[in-house]
Amino acid sequence: MKINTTTASALAQPTLAVVLLAFEKEQVSGPSGLQGMLRRVTDKEFKGANKQLLLLHTAGKLAAPRVLLVGLGKRQKFNAEILRRAMGLATRKLRRAGLDHAAVQIRADLDGCPTPDAVRILVEAALLASYEFARFKVPDDNATELKSLTLCVPAGTDLRAVRQIVARTQTIVEAANYAREIGNLPGNVVFPSVLADYARQLAREEGLKCTVLNKSALEKQGFGGLLAVGSGSSHEPQLIVLEYRGSPDPGAQPVALVGKALTFDSGGITLKHGDKMDEMKFDKCGGLAVLGALRAAAQLKLPLNILGVIAAAENLPSATSYRPGDVVTSYKGREKRGVTIEVLSTDAEGRIVLGDALAYARERKPQAIIDIATLTGACVIALGSFIAGLLGNNEQLQERIRDAADRTGERVWPLPLADDYRDRIKSDVADIKNTAGREGGTITAAAFLEKYVGDTPWAHIDIAGTAWTTEERHYYAKGATGFGVRLIVETLSNWSTLK
Repeated sequence: MKINTTTASALAQPTLAVVLLAFEKEQVSGPSGLQGMLRRVTDKEFKGANKQLLLLHTAGKLAAPRVLLVGLGKRQKFNAEILRRAMGLATRKLRRAGLDHAAVQIRADLDGCPTPDAVRILVEAALLASYEFARFKVPDDNATELKSLTLCVPAGTDLRAVRQIVARTQTIVEAANYAREIGNLPGNVVFPSVLADYARQLAREEGLKCTVLNKSALEKQGFGGLLAVGSGSSHEPQLIVLEYRGSPDPGAQPVALVGKALTFDSGGITLKHGDKMDEMKFDKCGGLAVLGALRAAAQLKLPLNILGVIAAAENLPSATSYRPGDVVTSYKGREKRGVTIEVLSTDAEGRIVLGDALAYARERKPQAIIDIATLTGACVIALGSFIAGLLGNNEQLQERIRDAADRTGERVWPLPLADDYRDRIKSDVADIKNTAGREGGTITAAAFLEKYVGDTPWAHIDIAGTAWTTEERHYYAKGATGFGVRLIVETLSNWSTLK
């Protein structure tokens, strides 16, 4: 999508449609020739309620043949997410009406949302809402893509600064859509070695260092957790390591991003129910959030070093699968011994592969670790499908992530990591067990991961409910959402040394 910027009024733009944002029960203004019609529809058909849309013909009263009225709801309840959702809905409406060029008027009176923020939010929503997964469909010749969008900002706005915001936002959202595209691919197309190929390609394109540990390397170095989880599949597990060096200090410690990438998760011997098992192609989305974040960081030239570690495996039942009751030894790195795990459920595999990846990241002595994973169904029960879980051992790091969540709309909510939950994962036969039952499942999973990070500042983001959607949402089509890419990039963009 081409995005233009101007201080001229949207009502004067020679485009196919003008998008006007309206608060509830407030009159929509327009040129004198159009004002009468706008007054009539706002009295009867359009109240400006949140999410309300009305597409009108302008009858030659404007350069554009259509006006799309978009409701923002009550002014006193307005916030950034309402604007983001409104633009997402508007983008879909334009496409379905066959309108591929549009202009949107950015109001100067969006309380709490100054023009620079409004520009970023509108671009985010338009680009996210424009993405649809169609790799395996016959091309639809009648489908309309929003090819250009003109942002009409208030007079006196610094257009150079606005264009920089547009370019930066496009880079980040395109990285999120990149993660969505791979995330939507099924398990017979993407398996661990294919994911490794995507990482290699990204490294070539963006100047990253890429190291991939295959099965023989994992065996030699003792990655017992990743090997166990991948043991039932003919597609061998992979540990994918990407390094971005953007700090002016070449010796600066990196920030480590760790992602779970189960390219398909059947549950293994502890087989999942068949209902919705097809959605387990999305169990790789934590690893893809790491890929997308590194892509954006490299293109934005963020001034810090980043280490990306992705644990990729396929969890299937077979004669060679790991079993309930097995004891698995995690990667020890420079430690005297690896953590031993009593496997009670082969479907609690994500924390096992993440344990290896976290231990590997920790031995690289990062200044902080952020891991992201579709880890627990318990998180979906606790927070639903709109908010991710957040846990960790460092309040300052968690607060930074929460601030980034507020700015991006990729919302998180903190859960308590207390000793009571740590006690629940103690095992009678090993150091820890990989499940403590249903109660507090998101927290006990984080307590398991905590064993691998030591004193390193660490935050864990559980995206089990937010990584994909089975229904069309305001700015998301059905499928992978790319959740975490924008959140992590925003966190890293404002990075400073943790105290």
